[in-house]
Amino acid sequence: MSQRRRAWILAGLGSGLAVGAAALALAKTRQQRRALARRVPALTDRAISRLPVPAESTFLRVNGLRLHAVLAGPEDGPLAVLLHGFPECWYSWRHQIAALGEAGYRVVAADQRGYNLSDKPPGVASYQIDHITADILGLIHAMGYEQATLVAHDWGGVAAWHFAMDYPQIVDRLVVMNAPHPVAFARELRNNRSQQLKSWYVAAFQLPWLPETLLALSPRATTRLFLRRTAVRPGAFSDADLEVMAAALAQPGAMPAMIHWYRAALRYPAARRSQVIACPTLLIWAEDDVALGLELTHGLARWVPDLQIHTIPGCGHWVQNEMPQEVNAQLLAFLAETG
Repeated sequence: MSQRRRAWILAGLGSGLAVGAAALALAKTRQQRRALARRVPALTDRAISRLPVPAESTFLRVNGLRLHAVLAGPEDGPLAVLLHGFPECWYSWRHQIAALGEAGYRVVAADQRGYNLSDKPPGVASYQIDHITADILGLIHAMGYEQATLVAHDWGGVAAWHFAMDYPQIVDRLVVMNAPHPVAFARELRNNRSQQLKSWYVAAFQLPWLPETLLALSPRATTRLFLRRTAVRPGAFSDADLEVMAAALAQPGAMPAMIHWYRAALRYPAARRSQVIACPTLLIWAEDDVALGLELTHGLARWVPDLQIHTIPGCGHWVQNEMPQEVNAQLLAFLAETG
């Protein structure tokens, strides 16, 4: 046998072994992801049992969808709706659920559409912002209320800004944490090179199938990457915290749905982008956010005239997890002052 033929045979065998090993590795990660996803009910029950206030896990029929939510606080208290962002779930609000419940609020922390145990409608169009604000309206009505205070972070904050524009009569007070007002975000993307570079991932998430495929390979690694490695304050996320978040990411269809929020934002503009928000508003901003610059808090008085801004130095994007005591103090003081 010639050396060339022997080399081709060995190369073919090597390629076959490599492909086989890759297939086995993918099958193993798929099995691990499914096993992790099955742990969500147990992890949810354990997380709720560790809250310092009585709470329950339930499902609400909202805007044609079934949304999972955690409820706490007195049933006759004013409603506070907590809206998480990417790549989180209701558990992101574990520190605030207790604080608001003890302050007398009826608290609902929902998994937004596409996340964790909530329904995941197919297609990018299902995640346009006007559908998401309609979910918030449906959530408030499903709880039996006509008005609510919104407390929101990241993508939840983006949805809350738009909800306050679309349904001003429904919003009693608005609290947003590290989520840019749409006017400010558009301004900084046009003019601020630093913010353009920080927002690179928004463009990357427009690629078909690849982002969700890579991020879904290991939900545990993804949560460590997005949450622990970008947090500025040490100890913001324990191993137990990351396990809850990872199990949520491992839910079938969750990762594509979560990425669809970014895709829909560019393909389906909101009905309103610059409506004045008249309700009392608090903007809490961690100054060392890896993705969002402090400049996004500037120049908002025209669009949000009744606005208070509280900045937190030495804190990263996950502000309600990294500095829960300061966030809760500011949140409760604002609600008491404007109540």
